[in-house]
Amino acid sequence: MAASELYTKFARVWIPDPEEVWKSAELLKDYKPGDKVLLLHLEEGKDLEYRLDPKTKELPHLRNPDILVGENDLTALSYLHEPAVLHNLRVRFIDSKLIYTYCGIVLVAINPYEQLPIYGEDIINAYSGQNMGDMDPHIFAVAEEAYKQMARDERNQSIIVSGESGAGKTVSAKYAMRYFATVSGSASEANVEEKVLASNPIMESIGNAKTTRNDNSSRFGKYIEIGFDKRYRIIGANMRTYLLEKSRVVFQAEEERNYHIFYQLCASAKLPEFKMLRLGNADSFHYTKQGGSPMIEGVDDAKEMAHTRQACTLLGISESYQMGIFRILAGILHLGNVGFASRDSDSCTIPPKHEPLIIFCDLMGVDYEEMCHWLCHRKLATTTETYIKPISKLQATNARDALAKHIYAKLFSWIVDHVNQALHSAVKQHSFIGVLDIYGFETFEINSFEQFCINYANEKLQQQFNMHVFKLEQEEYMKEQIPWTLIDFYDNQPCINLIESKLGILDLLDEECKMPKGTDDTWAQKLYNTHLNKCALFEKPRMSNKAFIIKHFADKVEYQCEGFLEKNKDTVFEEQINVLKSSKFKMLPELFQDDEKAISPTSATSSGRTPLTRVPVKPTKGRPGQTAKEHKKTVGHQFRNSLHLLMETLNATTPHYVRCIKPNDFKFPFTFDEKRAVQQLRACGVLETIRISAAGFPSRWTYQEFFSRYRVLMKQKDVLGDRKQTCKNVLEKLILDKDKYQFGKTKIFFRAGQVAYLEKLRADKLRAACIRIQKTIRGWLLRKKYLCMQRAAITVQRYVRGYQARCYAKFLRRTKAATTIQKYWRMYVVRRRYKIRRAATIVLQSYLRGYLARNRYRKILREHKAVIIQKRVRGWLARTHYKRTMQAIIYLQCCFRRMMAKRELKKLKIEARSVERYKKLHIGMENKIMQLQRKVDEQNKDYKCLMEKLTNLEGVYNSETEKLRNDVERLQLSEEEAKVATGRVLSLQEEIAKLRKDLEQTRSEKKSIEERADKYKQETEQLVSTLKEENSLLKQEKETLNHLIVEQAKEMTETMERKLIEETKQLELDLNDERLRYQNLLNEFSRLEERYDDLKEEMTLMLNVPKPGHKRTDSTHSSNESEYTFSSEFAETEDIAPRTEEPSEKKVPLDMSLFLKLQKRVTELEQEKQIMQDELDRKEEQMFRSKAKEEERPPIRGAELEYESLKRQELESENKKLKNELNELRKALSEKSAPEVTAPGAPAYRVLMEQLTSVSEELDVRKEEVLILRSQLVSQKEAIQPKDDKNTMTDSTILLEDVQKMKDKGEIAQAYIGLKETNRLLESQLQSQKRSHENEAEALRGEIQSLKEENNRQQQLLAQNLQLPPEARIEASLQHEITRLTNENLDLMEQLEKQDKTVRKLKKQLKVFAKKIGELEVGQMENISPGQIIDEPIRPVNIPRKEKDFQGMLEYKREDEQKLVKNLILELKPRGVAVNLIPGLPAYILFMCVRHADYLNDDQKVRSLLTSTINSIKKVLKKRGDDFETVSFWLSNTCRFLHCLKQYSGEEGFMKHNTSRQNEHCLTNFDLAEYRQVLSDLAIQIYQQLVRVLENILQPMIVSGMLEHETIQGVSGVKPTGLRKRTSSIADEGTYTLDSILRQLNSFHSVMCQHGMDPELIKQVVKQMFYIVGAITLNNLLLRKDMCSWSKGMQIRYNVSQLEEWLRDKNLMNSGAKETLEPLIQAAQLLQVKKKTDDDAEAICSMCNALTTAQIVKVLNLYTPVNEFEERVSVSFIRTIQMRLRDRKDSPQLLMDAKHIFPVTFPFNPSSLALETIQIPASLGLGFIARV
Repeated sequence: MAASELYTKFARVWIPDPEEVWKSAELLKDYKPGDKVLLLHLEEGKDLEYRLDPKTKELPHLRNPDILVGENDLTALSYLHEPAVLHNLRVRFIDSKLIYTYCGIVLVAINPYEQLPIYGEDIINAYSGQNMGDMDPHIFAVAEEAYKQMARDERNQSIIVSGESGAGKTVSAKYAMRYFATVSGSASEANVEEKVLASNPIMESIGNAKTTRNDNSSRFGKYIEIGFDKRYRIIGANMRTYLLEKSRVVFQAEEERNYHIFYQLCASAKLPEFKMLRLGNADSFHYTKQGGSPMIEGVDDAKEMAHTRQACTLLGISESYQMGIFRILAGILHLGNVGFASRDSDSCTIPPKHEPLIIFCDLMGVDYEEMCHWLCHRKLATTTETYIKPISKLQATNARDALAKHIYAKLFSWIVDHVNQALHSAVKQHSFIGVLDIYGFETFEINSFEQFCINYANEKLQQQFNMHVFKLEQEEYMKEQIPWTLIDFYDNQPCINLIESKLGILDLLDEECKMPKGTDDTWAQKLYNTHLNKCALFEKPRMSNKAFIIKHFADKVEYQCEGFLEKNKDTVFEEQINVLKSSKFKMLPELFQDDEKAISPTSATSSGRTPLTRVPVKPTKGRPGQTAKEHKKTVGHQFRNSLHLLMETLNATTPHYVRCIKPNDFKFPFTFDEKRAVQQLRACGVLETIRISAAGFPSRWTYQEFFSRYRVLMKQKDVLGDRKQTCKNVLEKLILDKDKYQFGKTKIFFRAGQVAYLEKLRADKLRAACIRIQKTIRGWLLRKKYLCMQRAAITVQRYVRGYQARCYAKFLRRTKAATTIQKYWRMYVVRRRYKIRRAATIVLQSYLRGYLARNRYRKILREHKAVIIQKRVRGWLARTHYKRTMQAIIYLQCCFRRMMAKRELKKLKIEARSVERYKKLHIGMENKIMQLQRKVDEQNKDYKCLMEKLTNLEGVYNSETEKLRNDVERLQLSEEEAKVATGRVLSLQEEIAKLRKDLEQTRSEKKSIEERADKYKQETEQLVSTLKEENSLLKQEKETLNHLIVEQAKEMTETMERKLIEETKQLELDLNDERLRYQNLLNEFSRLEERYDDLKEEMTLMLNVPKPGHKRTDSTHSSNESEYTFSSEFAETEDIAPRTEEPSEKKVPLDMSLFLKLQKRVTELEQEKQIMQDELDRKEEQMFRSKAKEEERPPIRGAELEYESLKRQELESENKKLKNELNELRKALSEKSAPEVTAPGAPAYRVLMEQLTSVSEELDVRKEEVLILRSQLVSQKEAIQPKDDKNTMTDSTILLEDVQKMKDKGEIAQAYIGLKETNRLLESQLQSQKRSHENEAEALRGEIQSLKEENNRQQQLLAQNLQLPPEARIEASLQHEITRLTNENLDLMEQLEKQDKTVRKLKKQLKVFAKKIGELEVGQMENISPGQIIDEPIRPVNIPRKEKDFQGMLEYKREDEQKLVKNLILELKPRGVAVNLIPGLPAYILFMCVRHADYLNDDQKVRSLLTSTINSIKKVLKKRGDDFETVSFWLSNTCRFLHCLKQYSGEEGFMKHNTSRQNEHCLTNFDLAEYRQVLSDLAIQIYQQLVRVLENILQPMIVSGMLEHETIQGVSGVKPTGLRKRTSSIADEGTYTLDSILRQLNSFHSVMCQHGMDPELIKQVVKQMFYIVGAITLNNLLLRKDMCSWSKGMQIRYNVSQLEEWLRDKNLMNSGAKETLEPLIQAAQLLQVKKKTDDDAEAICSMCNALTTAQIVKVLNLYTPVNEFEERVSVSFIRTIQMRLRDRKDSPQLLMDAKHIFPVTFPFNPSSLALETIQIPASLGLGFIARV
């Protein structure tokens, strides 16, 4: 389609802007051809009318879609132009914090002015081995590409780093060299890199200076060649310098400085060592004050001087040479102050005793008069004569400056030579990678000869760059079979011709220099006459006749002609040089030596190439008489030669380009100045690369990628089986102009803008699809909403109508109910009224009748009472008297008892307050409460008694009343008598009055008694209530205390549990760290062992000496000893010397703590050795004394003497042997007293350990044999001694005869062995009984001690309880009793367990002893005749009988050991064993052989077999260590062998799961715990090797299968890519997918299961595999911007779910493997969650707890939308995340450590397989092994 059709409404364009260079705008109206104005809307909200150029009518540049912004490769942009490039770089630099971007074959690096964590070793490992397009842009990617091409194409490489000063060229070069040093694997790589980097301060001080643009501008270029050997390892380096700006030594422009070294010297002038230089302030020297800016803000020249001197020291420049350098530099400064006075126009002179010249001559060691003469004169030589001519003042000044420049240039070259000497390597160089650090295009306000040379060099480099780009483009087109059409690109050959061709600028300049009267003005006129109006690239300024303009590829530059001739001549008088050569200062003549003497040895390359010539160019040959000619060469000529040599070097290599950009002039971090960036982009050729790409077909897609991306634009009928044809058909429909694209062999080529057009079509199609989906979804939602509302309305109507019906029914029911209620209510009211009236009538009647009855009753009652009173008066009087008497008595008693009670109460109170009271109340508060309760009960009883008394009194009163009534009746009966005794009425009335008084008195007394009783009752109740309150308070206090105690106990328990859990976790972490550290040490040890083997083999091959067979040593004592051991003690001692002579640099640095522990252990062993020696001497003395005693005794019997002499000889020989060995040990230790000798692994240490072990074992054996011999002799003496003395001689004769017969038959040795075995058995029984008795005694003593401690503890507790309150005392006593009972119970249980173990052990020993005794008895009975049994009952012969049942042991001969190891280990094929035989069969066979050696008590055989086994396994793994099956097989068998050694070791902890038969198979003689440690270390090494093998297998699959392959097809679209094509995400043939990873995991798992590997070990291997998968996937995700998208997150989560499903299928979910994938899962979730609001930020922070802050921020920065519907993450959101995570303490490391190996453990896994059931297949070739 036409380009103008893209300028529609809302299309975005770029318009020029004076401030921002380019500004974005949006079209408000469609563009129509012929329009002169575009209506635009700027981003800041303003509208603008943009007028088109009436001549060109060029439309503004279109802006790329947002989806393409931020691409890794600028060539991936659809619209390739300057504003697109600038905007893409800005977005990546500012928004994504990415400093690297590809531009085709160029890496654009923007200096961030901030330290970034992207250069660590983990990043280097991530880029190593990767294709350049598969990872995000990085300097490491360029370095990896150069390194890979060097190794693959066998061609030297060059990395050209260019840019302005301060753009980061040196840093980029440094990181490139660091990458080479890391990936090359050289042993000295760090040293080479450090030396190269250490040269930077030196080269900056003598080659850098302040300019108007940069404070540290590099005024020279350097080319560093990093040399590699045939294995592509760094061997050395060589640095070449060129384009030195010598004129800066004598002249500086305004606001500029000379080279830094001069100002550093002036700043350090006050140092004592610099006083002889007689320096001062920089303003006092002509050569340092011309620029007027002697100081640089923020730079301390004195400190920089210290850094320079330190760097010189590091590079091997001695202090004397350093002072020589400073003398020469100071002399240059003083030379600049030399002034000249004019005599006339043609001569000049120097003032007499001119101080600057005197100082110069003193420093240089030359004659003052001679130097003064030749500074003002020159020698002219003609054909006939030579004469001296004076020169003018101007010529003298120029000659002085030329001399200063020449000296400085020579000094510069001399320093470079010494740097190269430090970097030189003697190894032959196979290939090299050159790093060119060169400044870029320069243009200043005043541009002189130096800028002309620099820009000339950049023209040449740009031409080489253009040709290389053009060549690559042509190769790509030819490879894809695209018709090649000439691309119109900028060719700067005319500009180069203008400069260097015949009659070019340099040629005219050299010609003018040869003219006697040549000046800058005449040269300028020649330039105008030759090139003005003839060359389009040459112009003349309007306002100047002393300048010219050249149109360079980057910009127009105006050069001032003034000084060109003088700088080009650079005339140096030979006489002045000769004066300097005759200097007494030794260093100065060295600077002016011939080339063959001055050039560094490293200046010639191994490949024979001519090295680059430094400035000034030195002659290639040193023929006499050539010096004058050589000095006549101009600087331009020299510069052109050196530049040609540089271009030859670059053309002979494959170039790689790095363009460094300086984002701003103020060094602000991540600040982008568009003007400065555009200026540098134009100057460095990036835009030219873009233009070349845009001129052809810049966008290139594979057919599969195009189909995957633009499948949405195709209809179903358009999709064919052939993807290539499908793409062709679709493109013909979409793009009608066939010139806009071309179909290649594997790719489709698009012209600029076509991809944007396709993206627009795709976005429109997706937008239409989205609208359609939205329309359908919204209609479905509304329809669903309507149906829901309809159902709701119907439901509401149904419920409303039902409600109304229920309300009507309720109304009817209420009406009926109201009628009924009214009926019954009216009836109720009438009935109630009637009842009220009737009741009132009845009440009136009852009250009236009652009133009448009561009146009648009162009358009768009064009469009756009168009669009773009269009858009872006399009785009452008598009783009253009696009562008064009784009351008085009772009152007295009460008073006395109250007094006594008060006294008792007072006494009780005193006792209650006393200490004795508290001591008596120790029984407890319950007793007190019970006493109080009893007291209350007693008081209640008293109260009841009082109540009973009152009741009795009432009864008496009633009885008296009844009596009175009777009396009244009698009185009524005797009424007649009363009538008669009327006379007595008066007296009776008086008595009645008295009685009334007495009655009143009695009533008052009764009332007082009742009051006292009530008072006593209240007091009693009050006391009871008080006691109850106290009781309740005590109970509350008790409950409170109990609750408090429970809470405290609970808190203490929880605290202890928390502390225990924390301590347990910390201990687990410490254990894992220590285990990891130990296993890393093992890994390093194994690596060093392999390295040692390789070096030893290389040395053997170099010496051409046949390599002796390795002898193995015992590795029992240390798991870190060498695998080389020796079969005999003599071999050990002989090999000590050569092993101690290993170079010290090969030793691994030991941990100091471990070293000190081992030294302490060696000291202890030396003490033990001394004790053993003393004991041995004592035994020898005892033996000598016993021998002397035996000699003093009379001869007893011949046989006894022969036995004694035989054993003595053996013992003496053995003792001598042991003594000799101990002497050898002393000698070895005395000779080797250095710490490393006694260190673990040293020869003396190993000999000490082995010899002490053998000495201790031999002493025990000899001690037992001495005891056995003595007991045997005594038993024989007792058995043979006759009862009668007469038979003595006869019996002795018979004994001698029998002995002689046994000698003749050779049976004496056999008999002796049998006796020795029997006695040894009895001795062991006695020893075991003795140990058991000692253990029992010790146990009893322990019990006594424990009882004493318990008694003391009980006393302490009792004393503490007496001080506690009663309630707490009860609780404490109960708690103590419970604790005591619990402890007793535990002690009893422990004793019971010990007794059970002892019983089992004794039973086992009894069975073994009974079996052995039975064997001995059977053997004796079978081999002794009946006569011998009668005559000689105590002389058994030990002949073992053959086992009828298989005992689970295998017997082999000692000479068959190598055959056993060879057939069972070295030549065994794991595949056949794993498939056909039981798992772990080799381990079982080896253990059964060890069992037999243990059964024979043959320690040498055990040691030899185990050592051979371990070394053979190591040999197999070294030979076939890359085979997973082999490593897995031997890991499984090593673990099984280790478990067998544990299971049958006889230790209680390992015998829990054994059967009784398996317990019988335990080892009886040897403790192989140390060999178990060695096997455990070997298993750790095999496990680490297994991890490395599976990592090497999985690593190529992980990135492709987990990230690149689309498991869910169609979810993630492929974005446009640039020149650096990435790996296709479509599963082509040979591409790994997720299924490939799962198949490989299945293969690993099945192999491990077939080999019988422990399930726990399989879980650890699976966990390690999943960690590797997760770490590598996450690391690549963090380094690949194209992978950070929403769709890729979905793909990753799906892939992880498949891995989790695999874990479920294999029942491995509890292995911890899933947890290792948590960082990857969270990264995938982070790609998919919303990233806008603060709530989203909070959710992300809480969700991503397994990711570090750096990783989270990196993922957010890299997040890239694949479609236009996605949005980028805003910078403010990322800052919010950073603010929320600032308090999180995590590692600043960006990438995960993919090489991390979890510490492995080998849990004990006993085997249920019975050893006696194992059958040895014939296929193993073990027929020489016999079953026992």
